[in-house]
Amino acid sequence: MTTALTQTALAALSPDVGRPDYDRSALRAGILHVGVGNFHRAHMAWYLDRLFASGRDHDWALVGAGVRPGDAEMRDRLADQDWLSTLVELDPEGLSARVLGPMVDFLPVDPQAVISGMSDPAIRIVSLTITEGGYYVDAKTDGFDATHPDMAHDAANPDSPRTVFGMMLAAIRTRRDAGHAPFTVLSCDNLPENGHVCARTLRGLAALSDPALADWIGKNIAFPNSMVDCITPATSDRERDLVRDQFGIIDAAPVVCEPFRQWVLEDNFPQGRPALETVGAEFVQDVARHELMKLRILNGGHAAIAYAGALLGHHFVHDAMADPRIVDWLTALETREVIPTLQPIPDVSFADYLQVILQRFANPRIGDTIPRLCLDGSNRQPKFILPTLRDRLATGGTIDGLALELALWCRYCEGTTQDGTPIPPNDAQHAQLKTSALAARADPAAFLANEAIFGDLAQDATLQHAFATQLRQLHDRDVAATLAGYVSG
Repeated sequence: MTTALTQTALAALSPDVGRPDYDRSALRAGILHVGVGNFHRAHMAWYLDRLFASGRDHDWALVGAGVRPGDAEMRDRLADQDWLSTLVELDPEGLSARVLGPMVDFLPVDPQAVISGMSDPAIRIVSLTITEGGYYVDAKTDGFDATHPDMAHDAANPDSPRTVFGMMLAAIRTRRDAGHAPFTVLSCDNLPENGHVCARTLRGLAALSDPALADWIGKNIAFPNSMVDCITPATSDRERDLVRDQFGIIDAAPVVCEPFRQWVLEDNFPQGRPALETVGAEFVQDVARHELMKLRILNGGHAAIAYAGALLGHHFVHDAMADPRIVDWLTALETREVIPTLQPIPDVSFADYLQVILQRFANPRIGDTIPRLCLDGSNRQPKFILPTLRDRLATGGTIDGLALELALWCRYCEGTTQDGTPIPPNDAQHAQLKTSALAARADPAAFLANEAIFGDLAQDATLQHAFATQLRQLHDRDVAATLAGYVSG
């Protein structure tokens, strides 16, 4: 028997399915979250669900919000099931399911509705999961991109913005003028110093039309940095069928994820916060070292296996991790060139953390795909690979492996796997990347010449030589032989 997920249907679910054992009608909103995707529900919503189940902090419930057309589809799906979501943890030892209930509303996907929601003084935290590319960062300067058309629009039209940053500014003005305390802005995206980046973008946009507001934000609004981690695949019919067939739940928007989470936050919440430390989150004075560890070992590791795996014909991440050529390559790169760039963290072993990462990547139940890891490389490479490369160059360390990772990406951007299978476009800069990757067959520097991605690295002679060497290896030999050459070297 199957049951369509709603609040009234919770009692009819299988006893094996966890469900909110707190009174959802008594919850009161305290957090407005923009970007109600799978990761948010597998991570932040999971922590809040556990917290509410402990009997604490029921005035910190979630209100969802979105700014893109796809957010409206998610809202419609969740509205039909009373904002509930089924979360399935993909533990190799056995699946488990729980219905999460910390969300009490999802605003219409309309700028004025979002501004109104953010202006509510009950909202003390505005949190964001808007992807790494959603912060309007200039790849050349690593600063705020004031020339982006979205930023230009919101600067010229502060009362009718179309970005989340413009909407936050409108709400901040409303709250300030009404004498209400400002909300804390909490980024939950995979960005180095995500709070600082978020603050820079918000203040940068404000300065374009209201410099006084930009100064006020700098003095009055907190932007705590945070490090988030939980592998969360996209939802497809496969996941919806799994939830229906194994747990008897008809859920239009279920979430599946690995049985691992980490959330490290700076404890800087002037208007208060939920007691997330009681359910596993870590509050520290400085997130930077934890964050860098995760970004370089895990996210950089994903990039390392993505293009090698794709070129060798792997579709699922766990299949790539069952290939010794991929595992040996990843382990060698992390050990030789990535981990040496990290500063020690008390009570943390980088070698142990790497082993945990290898196990997580190899989990066959996740069903994560190589095409997903390859997605949007023009945004991800500058965040997860190039900073490590810069540090290695600055200290005179070897960069053969990092150059090989870039060469694998370049070869991938040519548009075919090693056996000639076409690779569908999956990057906003696809056409430009393909053109430069094909040109790099004759002149490797042609790929590095994309300054929007590589910035001044394009002129670095050490990188140019290492990249050209690795790319020629890929063309003259093959992927497997080039990986083996690095591992054995």
